[in-house]
Amino acid sequence: MQTEGLDFEKPIVELEKKIEELKSVATRQDIDFSSEVSRLEAKLEIIKGQVYENLTPWQRIQISRHPKRPYTLDYIDMVMTDFLELHGDRRFFDDKAIVAGLAKIDGENIAVIGHQKGRDTKDNLIRNFGSAHPEGYRKALRVMELAAKFSLPIIVFIDTPGAYPGIGAEERGQAEAIAYNMMEMSGLGVPIIIFVIGEGGSGGALGIGVGDRIYVLENAYYSVISPEGCAAILWKERGKSQDSARALKLTAKDLLGLGLIDGIVKEPLGGAHRDPETTAKNIKTAIKKDLEALKALPKDRLIQARYAKFRTIGVFKE
Repeated sequence: MQTEGLDFEKPIVELEKKIEELKSVATRQDIDFSSEVSRLEAKLEIIKGQVYENLTPWQRIQISRHPKRPYTLDYIDMVMTDFLELHGDRRFFDDKAIVAGLAKIDGENIAVIGHQKGRDTKDNLIRNFGSAHPEGYRKALRVMELAAKFSLPIIVFIDTPGAYPGIGAEERGQAEAIAYNMMEMSGLGVPIIIFVIGEGGSGGALGIGVGDRIYVLENAYYSVISPEGCAAILWKERGKSQDSARALKLTAKDLLGLGLIDGIVKEPLGGAHRDPETTAKNIKTAIKKDLEALKALPKDRLIQARYAKFRTIGVFKE
């Protein structure tokens, strides 16, 4: 699947275009270019391996932000059935930066919540680029409490650069909404499985990020601040973003090594946008595996284990 390339992907994109052109000419003019196509495809696989197996943290961040990367609604469509979206926080308005509702996975009822970005400028303005207002977090909690009432497991997809920092959001209790969600999620007596599918930025991610299992996709990131924000604070220049990306230890591999997450969801070579169906299949496999184990735990043990899990985060040992 050819996609819009990032800067470091130019050799791959150029070769993919050449292969497609040869195939097109062969079809139109009935010329046999099969040997040349095979040679170029073999070369393409070698170049892909060289590029994607040695990605820097900054390059992984670029992939996590790719405009064609699957979003929450895409994964809901590929992993689940019978999705019924629930709207509004019953206080102020319906924040479309977060989608929430009820669905099924292989016939099993679940609740699903996630950040949602837009595909174009108009949609991004509606979705606020995936940066939720306090109403979004209150809507998410409303659906989570409904799930707990009916003993439904909760699946969460995180993909946000951060919670919306506007004056109106602060006036309506942005920090309180995030903190309250974290407190309430820690005590919900149903399994909660979380996937960081793209960007996992700061409190915007934590507002729906307390769960029993936390996974990060191979080319996603999870961090207290964006690399650009970190660079602006520490070095007073955004040009240091690549340095801050390394220092923040925000890649899936770093996070797993630090014990901050439970696992990494494998992506196809080049990123989830190159093969969304395979990525969705890997997510579904993780969900099915963990749900069986988590549902077997009594409610009190589930909550105790979740509490213990988060109490160990940030503990430093010599």
